[in-house]
Amino acid sequence: MEDFLRIGVVTTAHGVKGELKVFPTTDDMNRFKKLKSLYVEKKNVRKEFKISGVKFFKQFVLLKLEGIDTMDDALIYKDADLLVDRKHAVKLEKDEYFITDLIGLDVFDENNERIGILKEVYPTGANDVYEIETPDDKTFLLPAIKDCILDVDIKNKKMTVHILEGLI
Repeated sequence: MEDFLRIGVVTTAHGVKGELKVFPTTDDMNRFKKLKSLYVEKKNVRKEFKISGVKFFKQFVLLKLEGIDTMDDALIYKDADLLVDRKHAVKLEKDEYFITDLIGLDVFDENNERIGILKEVYPTGANDVYEIETPDDKTFLLPAIKDCILDVDIKNKKMTVHILEGLI
């Protein structure tokens, strides 16, 4: 399990005072307002920053971090990931999981036959869709609905599924 969860990606600088224009990768953009600090990671270097301002612009978050005071300072972090540690992650409801915890799970059918590995999660609005890679390097998409997802065991990195007719 990852110790840090990505909540956004810096797309560019915003203005001349060092604000970062952030594409959020979290379901709740308002969570940025609740944070006192976060980590910025670029090229495997992670640094903690205190948050001094949060605004919203269309689908983006405009973030002011202490110590980033000019456009040039902000541009250094273009394409950087914004992370929080797990203790500051949002609380999940029953049958909710962090995408980072799902990717890489071994996928089995209801007869305990290994089908493959969960490679990607695609949010679609109605329900997520899981991309499963089979042992022969083929992929198929599986809707994340109760009829298909029978059990998720993050601790043992295992998912049990029922494949509806016609999906493979």
